[in-house]
Amino acid sequence: MLCAGYLRYGLSYRDVEELLAERGICVDHVTVYRWVQRFVPLVIDAARPCRHAPGDRWFVDETYLKVAGRWAYLYRAIDQFGQVIDVLVAQKRDLAATRQFFIRALEHSPRPAEVSTDRAPAYPRVLDELLPSSCHVTARYVNNKVEADHGRLKSRLRPMRGLNGCAQPR
Repeated sequence: MLCAGYLRYGLSYRDVEELLAERGICVDHVTVYRWVQRFVPLVIDAARPCRHAPGDRWFVDETYLKVAGRWAYLYRAIDQFGQVIDVLVAQKRDLAATRQFFIRALEHSPRPAEVSTDRAPAYPRVLDELLPSSCHVTARYVNNKVEADHGRLKSRLRPMRGLNGCAQPR
């Protein structure tokens, strides 16, 4: 599901199979799953130039989730409008993973004026290195926007019992 990005509605592949069957299209839920794995990354790449420009305030955080039966860290950044800047799945929550996340995020987006994070020790070092002119905010409750966004992601993952193999930890 992570490869597919964020899907708007909480439909299972079996639900999609039923919806298609009602319209006379007989297809198995496994086929729908394969379509999602194959075509959604292409749609994401095609749609990227049409997205709104990311805002200049980023909210960055990581959360812990299961990928293919193993625990991994999911780094996420959103802007002040709630638009996802980038995501990264990593085995460890360390300086290297944090640096890799920000390097990837900066490839697709302009440099932010302000970055809000929690007080994880890796953030100040990486931000001083990659974004020296950006203001780094660690005040209490300022990162609630991305924490709430994690909640929506996790509520989507809970029925699926984690991610199953499409997202490989880097």
